[in-house]
Amino acid sequence: MEPIERKRRHSGRVTLSTVAQAAGVSPITASRALRGERGVAADLVERVKQAADQLGYVPDPAARALASQRSTQVPVLVPLLSNALFVDVLEAVHRTLLPHGYQTLIGVTHYEPEEEEQLLRSYLAHRPAGLLLTGFDRTEAARALIAASGVPCVHLMELTSAPGVHCVGFSQIDAGSAITEHLLQRGHRRIAFVAAQLDPRTMQRAEGYRRCLRQHGVYDARLELLSPQPSSMRLGGELLEDLLRTRPEVDAVFFCNDDLAQGGLLAALRLKIAVPGRIAVAGFNDLSGSDQMVPALTTVRTPRRAIGEASAQMLLGLMRGETPARNAIDLGFELMVRDSS
Repeated sequence: MEPIERKRRHSGRVTLSTVAQAAGVSPITASRALRGERGVAADLVERVKQAADQLGYVPDPAARALASQRSTQVPVLVPLLSNALFVDVLEAVHRTLLPHGYQTLIGVTHYEPEEEEQLLRSYLAHRPAGLLLTGFDRTEAARALIAASGVPCVHLMELTSAPGVHCVGFSQIDAGSAITEHLLQRGHRRIAFVAAQLDPRTMQRAEGYRRCLRQHGVYDARLELLSPQPSSMRLGGELLEDLLRTRPEVDAVFFCNDDLAQGGLLAALRLKIAVPGRIAVAGFNDLSGSDQMVPALTTVRTPRRAIGEASAQMLLGLMRGETPARNAIDLGFELMVRDSS
């Protein structure tokens, strides 16, 4: 054991060679055992892992990438971490990739394509194993960077039939149309659309709302209330008050996100406005607490955890050089009809 201790003191860290020597195997076998590769006998794997644990061995990702010319890092770019929707997606991605030896790097774009482009330049310089990106709204320079890198890439939350593009999500337009159709079926005709942030997916929901109302011949552009401010419960309450003050004929409102709708319900309760008697309220995403509102919020449940898992699984296949059975996976959505409508 003495030579091993000398090597530890000299280098300042336990190396793979140190682990291999302690386990009585070659460095190549130790590396394969720690990566969980097939073809390594179970007793050898156990011996190597015990040696690594006893010595406190921590793999050097830079050295591993240099030796194998493969990175284990997967950047995941999302608009915000303050939105529970993306936290759920990230959690599912992490849980899916980690057992396969990949580490997720979180990049936050703040809904700014230029900020996303900067992040991509930084991450791609380190030759990541793969990329997970939110939606398709990005600069032409960012598209060129992704294409030139050759790094496998999967897009989240939205769908496209464009050739060679891999994506997992659902139709935001269809979901926006479905919740609007529900309000129409409940007898409402003066249905407002209230939105904030105004990111591409919000505007796709708006398009679904418009299409549905136009099909029924009751679309009125004056019933749209669009704010560029960040979405929040506080803003939702303010927007509902503004809506009722300036458009008193409204009998239902489709909020683009549940936090706005939750704020709207609280404002209605404070102002003693009957929901759904005076005005029906619907949201989007079925965020935490929506089923506990008074009244419970009607909304669209989006499969964000399933999107995170399925996109990570698709990316794992692409990183192994496999061709997916489908380039686009539509996981759909679910109407959660509750008391507010």
